[in-house]
Amino acid sequence: MFAAEFTRSEPEQTGLAAAPGGRLWWRLDGARHLKSGRAALIAVHGGPGGAHDYLQPLTALADERAILLYDQLDCGNSDRPGDPAHWTVQRFTDEVDSLRAALGIGRFILLGHSWGAVIALEYAARGPADLAGVVFASPLISTPRWVADNLAHRRGLPAEVRAALDRHEAAGTVDSAEYRAAIAAMMRRHFCRLRDEPPEVMRLFRKLNLDLYKALWGDNEFVCTGALRDYDGSTLLPKVAAPALFVCGEFDESTPEANRDFAALVPGAKVSIIPGASHTPMFENPAAFLTALRWFLDDL
Repeated sequence: MFAAEFTRSEPEQTGLAAAPGGRLWWRLDGARHLKSGRAALIAVHGGPGGAHDYLQPLTALADERAILLYDQLDCGNSDRPGDPAHWTVQRFTDEVDSLRAALGIGRFILLGHSWGAVIALEYAARGPADLAGVVFASPLISTPRWVADNLAHRRGLPAEVRAALDRHEAAGTVDSAEYRAAIAAMMRRHFCRLRDEPPEVMRLFRKLNLDLYKALWGDNEFVCTGALRDYDGSTLLPKVAAPALFVCGEFDESTPEANRDFAALVPGAKVSIIPGASHTPMFENPAAFLTALRWFLDDL
């Protein structure tokens, strides 16, 4: 089992940035690099409805460049107007430019983790001149592919776990303790394989905006009934002109096979598979995860 520790630190700067619909909370580390000419890294958290906390291991990269983490609207420390009219892929994608304008960020790299990769892809496909690179980390690119891959994961579960999932889904008792335990068993294989979940991962679930999560996704990680159920961004991948890295865990919900398939659609894209990790490689194997990022970022 790999170590889950990283050096926790207070943010150098925090603030609120105006965006359509409300203010976005942000954390900036390595601010001194903004004037160095090195591209800043903006990280987009997953969910939908999550928060920035679990991406804090990325601040280890602040020795080389500015690192900007933020909470999407209706998430974490950002404003929570609670208006579903704001819950669109385009509006969440537009937040990136709101942040850049607020902090005066020019040339930059965009990293999207899980659902955040939808935002990174949509933004990169626009062909912005200042985008120096894009990282698709454990990415959601195509909902149909995600669901198919995770149904395959489900078939690999112990028989009693599969039976509990099937029984409660058929009966409509997905709020039962037995069903939640069965989902947790799958999450321990494919979301976070550590025996003791890091505080930042536990905080992600405590902070999760369930209304937003259910509106865009659904009841759990492995089935989509929300607005993203037909989302397929794979047709946008050939439009990504910036250097790209696909990185995921060996046992990820976002499978290595899917990442290789998606990377093949992006000219010159690189792929890194993190050994022993699943959907939270930044904790499950932080050394390998950060090494993969540095390997990619050093060329930008």
